[in-house]
Amino acid sequence: MSRTLKELKPGDKAVVKSITGEGAVKRRLLDMGVTKGAEVFVRKVAPLGDPIEVNIRGYELTFRKSEAENIIIE
Repeated sequence: MSRTLKELKPGDKAVVKSITGEGAVKRRLLDMGVTKGAEVFVRKVAPLGDPIEVNIRGYELTFRKSEAENIIIE
């Protein structure tokens, strides 16, 4: 069973295993530096779960829940 970035809680760390989805969503994630093997640290999750703030490769990024569902982690 694969886990997604959406399932992580603040303070959790994970490694990106793959990115699902197509078109603009996948392109946006790749442009933000979310690639296989990148380490992700979850900084903050909004009370309703949207947005999710993370650190990837020293950058602070924000994802919507719908985008976080496309990031498969280990």
